[in-house]
Amino acid sequence: MRLVSFNILNGRHPADDHVDVDAFAAAVASLDADVLALQEVDRNQPRSGHADLTAVAAEAMGAVDSRFVAALSGSPGATWVAATGEEQPDAAAYGIALLSRRPVRAWQIIRLPVLRTRVPMKFRDSLLPTLVQDEPRVAVAADVVWGDATLTVANTHLSFVPWWNGRQLRSLVSSLETSQRPLVVTGDLNMDAERAGRTTRMRGLARHATFPAHAPVEQLDHVLADGPVTATATEARELPLSDHRALVVDLAL
Repeated sequence: MRLVSFNILNGRHPADDHVDVDAFAAAVASLDADVLALQEVDRNQPRSGHADLTAVAAEAMGAVDSRFVAALSGSPGATWVAATGEEQPDAAAYGIALLSRRPVRAWQIIRLPVLRTRVPMKFRDSLLPTLVQDEPRVAVAADVVWGDATLTVANTHLSFVPWWNGRQLRSLVSSLETSQRPLVVTGDLNMDAERAGRTTRMRGLARHATFPAHAPVEQLDHVLADGPVTATATEARELPLSDHRALVVDLAL
């Protein structure tokens, strides 16, 4: 089974901020993923041509089941509020998606702890800390049929605030405590491999720098495993969109 995690940057190329939906579909198809975990996914947003990027990806990869989970509802610069899960199917939104070419027995949506106050963050191009506001964070898990077995795959995109994303990751793992094993937690965790492993007590299946895409120097995207599943091949693949590389992992029971 091929599992891919990809922060798609709304389908944009960082050099020009342009979204080419056909190029996005071609990139998804080229990954040949059985299970695809996407982060920074737009639905009905002006910046991505009002496309439903989850639907575009599902058609491109031949998915039989998929879920888009909104973290924010509305559009940047207009009405941009935390999603509740009660949004209309065609409402403008932004979040994560999980897609599968194999049947899915069950889905779970998990809303992670919210950082409600602005916090100081030090950036490389600034001498002084800047007060920043994090966005709501969510996760989605699927029980994917794998022959006679079931693989639980959870996808998320965690906070960029270092001490807060650890709390979110612990909360996610706790929410998945009773899920079937093997379990794979994947996504843009905004932390390095050592910290992700310590926080989850799970095995990292791929060690590749994934960010920034053109010359990656750090791994923010991970595939972590609990239970009898191993990686037979891995790579961080640069594609003609996003500021992240796609993390590709071929799995075996």
